[in-house]
Amino acid sequence: MEDEQHWLQLSGIQHFAFCPRQWALSYLEGIWMENLRTTEGSLLHQRAHDSSQSEKRGNRLILRGLRVFSAYLGVSGECDVVEFTQDPDGVPLAGYQGTWKPYPVEYKRGMSKQMDADRLQLCCQAMCLEEMLCCPIPAGALFYGESRRREEVSFSPDMRETVKTMLAQMHDYTRRGHTPRVKPSKSCNACSLKPYCLPVILRAQHGSASAYIRRRLEEKEDPL
Repeated sequence: MEDEQHWLQLSGIQHFAFCPRQWALSYLEGIWMENLRTTEGSLLHQRAHDSSQSEKRGNRLILRGLRVFSAYLGVSGECDVVEFTQDPDGVPLAGYQGTWKPYPVEYKRGMSKQMDADRLQLCCQAMCLEEMLCCPIPAGALFYGESRRREEVSFSPDMRETVKTMLAQMHDYTRRGHTPRVKPSKSCNACSLKPYCLPVILRAQHGSASAYIRRRLEEKEDPL
């Protein structure tokens, strides 16, 4: 269990699953660059996170931009959407009559991917909600902007264990201020941080990208 001031950002697990180095550059070194993909994703999330659009439809309550956390996992963040369905086996919610079952929905640009990065982020949200509401959440959904379809995700024991393992690694890297070495792949071409990550140049080197950039600037400033 981590002290609250050392909690991780929940959104980081999706970046870490995609590439630990990308996560470290963004969340440890504070390096970020927009490209078409990240801009489209940001716009989609802005609409999903608009808490003024929360609504109630019959026996369904839709909350947007819901803050969640887990003291056990040492992580906090926001759910794009959490749909609560009125159910006798649900849990009470402050300000609402009856009992409700939660169902998290995460909005993503593009289409469903073979990689589990998006699913792991959604699973982490569910684990936070379970701790906060003291109820089981067996499944949630990913909504993809390009296909305009939902993909239901079942939160298996293996997926939950992967979330715990990744968060433990992220906490370890954070405590040590460590940026993992680069592991070049085809995914590098779509990464907005490629100009800072320098995957080819740093292939066989240790250290952070920011340290490399500082060294290069110092070399340019040195008249000798």
